[in-house]
Amino acid sequence: MNLTVAQLSESELLARIFPRLHAGTTTLLGPGDDAAIIAAPDGRTVISIDTQVQDKDFRLLWPNGSTSSGFDVGWKAAAQNLSDINAMGAIATAMVVSLTLPSTTPVGWVEDFANGLSAAIVALGAPQCSVAGGDLSGGSELVITVAVTGSLNGLDPVLRSGAQVGDQVAVCGNMGFAAAGWALCESSIPPSAYTPAMAQAAALFARPVPPLAAGPVAAKAGATAMMDISDGLLRDAGRIAAASKVRLDFDSSMLAAQAEKLMETAVELKENPLQWVLTGGEDHSLLSTFPARQILPEGFVRIGSVVSVDAAKSAVTVDGQNFEGAEAGALGWDHFAV
Repeated sequence: MNLTVAQLSESELLARIFPRLHAGTTTLLGPGDDAAIIAAPDGRTVISIDTQVQDKDFRLLWPNGSTSSGFDVGWKAAAQNLSDINAMGAIATAMVVSLTLPSTTPVGWVEDFANGLSAAIVALGAPQCSVAGGDLSGGSELVITVAVTGSLNGLDPVLRSGAQVGDQVAVCGNMGFAAAGWALCESSIPPSAYTPAMAQAAALFARPVPPLAAGPVAAKAGATAMMDISDGLLRDAGRIAAASKVRLDFDSSMLAAQAEKLMETAVELKENPLQWVLTGGEDHSLLSTFPARQILPEGFVRIGSVVSVDAAKSAVTVDGQNFEGAEAGALGWDHFAV
């Protein structure tokens, strides 16, 4: 018989979770008291928070028969939060986790979640980050909220508002793979029929791999603006454009090179891979702007330029023109879209 959370007390459930949580190097006092204590030698603390809601941000069972394991959901919860800290040019120091669990949730799923959370912290390159505590509650659906802190280690934060006309626009990390994986999970193609390219896309959707080392490196290299691509390239680039009061113009040939990597999966699903690159979120790649003559750090690829605002054009353009793709209105993920 599968044990559910309703069959354990809160203390008994926590006793199964705590040993699975990663202990980094910056937590002075971890789980067990009313609050954790985190070292802040820089004198400043970077903080971010994200929530995943069942059947809004993830499904336990997808239309094509794929499942989201507790490990997958834990990994993604860690990845998306670590990526936000990375996008400021900072290094993650600690995270706290709030779980809302239906009474029928298997205890094994919760244990698997804790394992995935801790595995991602180590595998993605943030071993100094501790899971310092959190909260448990019951509810009608699974809800996972993670808050993470970070340290700038003496650097200035890289904001969305610093892009300058003449800068080059660059990206580090995957583009469109998570969107392709999501499309597969929503399709009628079962996982048993995946090609290697499809399996890669599905894996990167379930467990994204943000380039965590790239944020501080970009900051040291003089990045003028930066953010992680969580809601789609067009939507997130528009946020940099708005904050910096500039226009970001993408090079279609560079975007096509990114889309080509997804062509096999796109053909099978009868989709346009460029649409995935432009509007797909959850790869958590790093979108940055750098001075025109700056040599890009390793891993960054130039995809466009920062140009002046033009009242006749949108904040983000492709080859100087407003994007006129088949689904131009779908700029990316919107949490409140129906």
